[in-house]
Amino acid sequence: MIYESGKMQLLPIATKSIGEVNDCYICRDLASAGGILYTVIVVHQHDMVRKVLELFKLSDRRGEESLVDDFAVADKHVLVFPYHKERPLADFYEGESLTLAQCEDICINVILSCITSDLPYPILYLLLSGGMLNLSSDGSVYLGYEMDLKDLNPDITEAECTDICAKILLELLRPKSGQKATSFYLLDKKVTNGSYHRFTDLYRDITIAAVTNKKITPWFLFKLWIKRNADTIIGVLFWISLILAIFALSIIASRAIFGGNSWFRLLFNTFKKIGTESLLQ
Repeated sequence: MIYESGKMQLLPIATKSIGEVNDCYICRDLASAGGILYTVIVVHQHDMVRKVLELFKLSDRRGEESLVDDFAVADKHVLVFPYHKERPLADFYEGESLTLAQCEDICINVILSCITSDLPYPILYLLLSGGMLNLSSDGSVYLGYEMDLKDLNPDITEAECTDICAKILLELLRPKSGQKATSFYLLDKKVTNGSYHRFTDLYRDITIAAVTNKKITPWFLFKLWIKRNADTIIGVLFWISLILAIFALSIIASRAIFGGNSWFRLLFNTFKKIGTESLLQ
C-alpha cells in the first residue's frame, strides 16, 4: 500500500513493527528525487489518533523540528519522521575506551538531541524508554522514531523525560566512576534524589561539572527561553500589532472624514484654549 499526501508518496520497503494501535514502516518517498527514506507511523486505532493529534496540536512542543508530515488516509493517521541509519547508543557506545571528556561530550549531545527534537514529552518519553537514541561515528546523537503508541501516557511531562535522560547519562558515565568524575557523582546524587525536572538543569550540571570544553552559554539559554515562550511572545506581538493597526486605521478614517491631520488637531488644539482664554494671545 502507498500512503499518499499532497506532497509525498510513501511506499513501505521494510516493516519495523505491527502493533495493537499503530504500525511502523520504513518508507521510500516516490515523489522525491532519489527516493528519500522516512520512518512512518500508521495509527489505526481511533482513540489513539485523537490523542496523538491533540498532543501535536495542543502541546508547546509540536515536533516542528522532527515531524516531516502528517495526514489522514481513510480511517488511519500517518506520521512521517526522518529516517537515519540505526546505530543504537546502547550498542555503539564504548565508554571503557573513551576519555572522560569524550563521554561527557556524548552526554551533552544526548541532552541536546532531546531538547532540539521539539517532540511532545509523552512521545519523547516513549523514544527514550524504547532505546531510540543513536550514536554517530563522530559522537553526535540523534533520535530514531520507531514507537509503539500502546504505551503512550499523555500525562508525561518534562520532569519524567529529564529523569529518564539523566538515568541514561548516569549509565554512560558509570565506566568513569573510578576516575573521580565529578559529573558522574553529581548525577548519581541527584538521580537518587529525583532532583531533575528540566533539561536545562541537567544540561547546566553536566557542562559545569564536565572536563569537556562544551560549556553552557547565555546565547544558548536565550534561544531556549525563546523556544519555550514562543507562544506567549507571538501572542504579545499579535496584540501590539493589532493595537497599532487599529490606531493607524483610525487615523486614516479620521483624515478621510474630517480631512487633514484631524487626530493631531484634536490632540493639540484642545490645549490652545483653556476656558475662555486662548493660549495663542
